[in-house]
Amino acid sequence: VYARNLHRSSVYTPQLVVDGQVDSLGDPQAVARALSEHRDGVLVTVTVRDAQVRVELGAHLGAPDSDVVLVTYLRHSVSAIGRGENAGRNLEEFNIVRGIRTLGTWQGEVRGFDVPVSALPPDATDAAVLVQPHRQAPIIGAAAHALRSSGVTVRAAQP
Repeated sequence: VYARNLHRSSVYTPQLVVDGQVDSLGDPQAVARALSEHRDGVLVTVTVRDAQVRVELGAHLGAPDSDVVLVTYLRHSVSAIGRGENAGRNLEEFNIVRGIRTLGTWQGEVRGFDVPVSALPPDATDAAVLVQPHRQAPIIGAAAHALRSSGVTVRAAQP
């Protein structure tokens, strides 16, 4: 899908995609230009208070009907490898998605969503909210917030 959206004849792994429309291999000038040209986003705020995640979206006249998606993730994990060619080594991973849930549809109005932290995966350390028009359109709003401490999760090797 992204190759078509980026008007590419083949698939490759870009280092950065801005608004699902501009890709870059990391050239700092191209990145700065792409970011400055794509600023018409939706205001999204995420707060965590009293064991609740609160997502608020600002009004945006003419915004297309969009999904509001909550992505929970584990910021950092280290797994000990017990078997195979990498036995005895540690695998370090970052931003591991632990859950994805659609909170609802947003139609350009001021809107809020509440999710109890207890309803989220227990090992998730952070949450990101993505606002995306239906059918794989570019993301028009996003925000992230820590859910709990940023300590590293260490998993032992399984025999």
